[in-house]
Amino acid sequence: MILVDAKRRMCAALIPACALVAAASACGDGSGQGLPPASGSADAYQQVIDAAPTARGSDIPAGSLMAKIKSRGTLIVGGTETAALFSLKDPISGKTRGFDAGLAAMLAKYIIGKPDVKLMQVSVNTREALLQNGTVDTVFATYTITPERAKKVAFAGPYYSSGDAILVKKGEKSINSASDLNNRTVCTETSSVAANDIKKAAPKAKVVLFDQNTQCVQAVEDGRADAYVLDQGILLGDAYRDHKVTVVGQPFTTEPYGIGLSQSAPEMKTFVNNWLKLIQTNGQWSELWKATIGTAVSGDAPRPLAIGSVAGS
Repeated sequence: MILVDAKRRMCAALIPACALVAAASACGDGSGQGLPPASGSADAYQQVIDAAPTARGSDIPAGSLMAKIKSRGTLIVGGTETAALFSLKDPISGKTRGFDAGLAAMLAKYIIGKPDVKLMQVSVNTREALLQNGTVDTVFATYTITPERAKKVAFAGPYYSSGDAILVKKGEKSINSASDLNNRTVCTETSSVAANDIKKAAPKAKVVLFDQNTQCVQAVEDGRADAYVLDQGILLGDAYRDHKVTVVGQPFTTEPYGIGLSQSAPEMKTFVNNWLKLIQTNGQWSELWKATIGTAVSGDAPRPLAIGSVAGS
């Protein structure tokens, strides 16, 4: 893998002392459509899923949401098929793979005994509603925990930490930090916390909102926006599969990701948090990271954040 510019480091809570690999350069031949490389990593990914634990019967009491999911035989997950490294559908195999997708499969196996997941597409505008009305059991979608969101849904975790970063068109040399966004047109996703972050970091920036991640990337490519600001994990995935854009500078915020759950089933939050602690302790969280995000980031897997350690979790 080729390091771009200088070594970049994620926020200290995420990857202390490990350099980020530029997404565009990390997959120079475009193989796998942004999925982990076919040789080695894909096998490692499946091995993690295959080795994932299954809950004891006593951990799934009658009448609980977990019991309902087990009886149904499928975990209904709100997510995406377009987030490289986190949850991306392979057009050849039809399978969705990545860090979030892998965690969802592991949770399904923990509850049901097999990694059967039904994925429903969600956006930043629909996540809360689909959890509140019971359409999905959980949301794995690089979902930043905030106290405001926690008024509407419950969050297990945090299970990962990222931070707002900057994506620009490849070859752009004048934007390297948040302050460089002043007097520039900057896009981000509608309802994303990044919109307020941009205003704080670059008050003179013109913020343009789009509903989808792909629309923001296209705006940068077309020159309708000078930069795109969102969680670094998502932007790395964008650049990993699109060689026309690249991620620059270091994250200028800290964004803890949580697993979205309905507040109407508090037993599910306790259950998922216990499961997270288990896979962190037994090393499977780190193995999944290595097989997904670790294919675009050099160094060892980061130390997971403590469960319940951020406001809203």
